[in-house]
Amino acid sequence: MYLIVGLGNPEQDYSKTRHNMGFDTINKIAKQNNIQINKTGFEGIYGKGNICDQKVILLKPQTYMNLSGISISKIINFYKIDLQNIIVIYDDMDIDIGLIKLRKQGGPGTHNGMKSVVSQLNTNQFTRIRVGIGKPKYKNDMINYVLGNIPMEEWDKLDKATTLAAQATCEIIQNGIDSAMNKYNQNIQKN
Repeated sequence: MYLIVGLGNPEQDYSKTRHNMGFDTINKIAKQNNIQINKTGFEGIYGKGNICDQKVILLKPQTYMNLSGISISKIINFYKIDLQNIIVIYDDMDIDIGLIKLRKQGGPGTHNGMKSVVSQLNTNQFTRIRVGIGKPKYKNDMINYVLGNIPMEEWDKLDKATTLAAQATCEIIQNGIDSAMNKYNQNIQKN
C-alpha cells in the first residue's frame, strides 16, 4: 500500500495559494483515478483507491502546514505503511515556477511542513515531489507570497506543474522512483 500525501492548509481558506500545491496535486490524482477523498481521521481527510493496480491512500493533513507530520505519522502507524511507499508532495520556493523535482530522500530545507514530517517520522528516507513556486521579489514578503492570491499569469504554470507532479506520482508507483526521476527531473534547468 502506498501513502500519497499532499501538504497544504485547509482548503476553505487557502485553496488558491502557492502553499497548497500539494493539495492541488492530490486533488488531480484523486480525479484521474476516481478516488473519493471523503474520509476524516488521523487529523486529515483521505481516500482509498487503486493506482496502477496498487492500493493507495491519498491524504491531505488538516493540521495546517507546520504540523503536517502529526497526521502523516498517525496514518502510517495505523496502516503500517513502509517508508519506501510514502510519497510527499509540496511547494518549494527553491524551484522555478512550473517545474517539479523528485527526490528519494533528503532534508526538509526551509519548508516548515517538511520539517514537521521529518521530525514526526524521525527519518528523511522517503520519496518527495517538490512543486516549484519560485521566490518572492522581496525576502521579507515570504508569508504573503506563499499564502496570498496567485496572479493569473502564474496560475497556468502552477497548474501544469501539479499536473506533472500527478503524472510523476503514477510513474513512481508503476515503475519506481529511479524511472520517475529520470523522466521528470529533466525539466529542472541546469545552473
